[in-house]
Amino acid sequence: MGVTTYTHETTTPVAPTRLFKALVVDSDNLIPKLMPQVKNIEAEGDGSIKKMNFVEGSPIKYLKHKIHVVDDKNLVTKYSMIEGDVLRDKLESISYDLKFEAHGNGGCVCKSITEYHTKGDYVLKDEEHNEGQKQGMELFKIVEAYLLENPTVVYA
Repeated sequence: MGVTTYTHETTTPVAPTRLFKALVVDSDNLIPKLMPQVKNIEAEGDGSIKKMNFVEGSPIKYLKHKIHVVDDKNLVTKYSMIEGDVLRDKLESISYDLKFEAHGNGGCVCKSITEYHTKGDYVLKDEEHNEGQKQGMELFKIVEAYLLENPTVVYA
């Protein structure tokens, strides 16, 4: 098993606490509302496992994440994708470490570290990571746009 790590930063005019609460704390409710391809997000067991189900006909049936940390004081979350079509037979898991920090005039910078844990001697290609990052940024931009268009929606 190998590990390939990528880092990424993106800035937004949305305040860090507001973005963190929308993307992390309220994601079970907000993501299905904003992304029609997501049917629902279910908590399993003690709530540390989240299963994102996609609508019929979607190329992805579901994704299952294990939540390791949700620190709403320091605006940090750590979680791993542990099941789903995205992992195929090449990946054991994908770990994510996200931190939201104040930046600029009330906005924030979102810093991410993504670790791909591969099976056997498989070597992850940059194109595979780029596709995953593209999907993640699509979600980020949809939530960002929603928050900017709805300044009265409170996540504080």
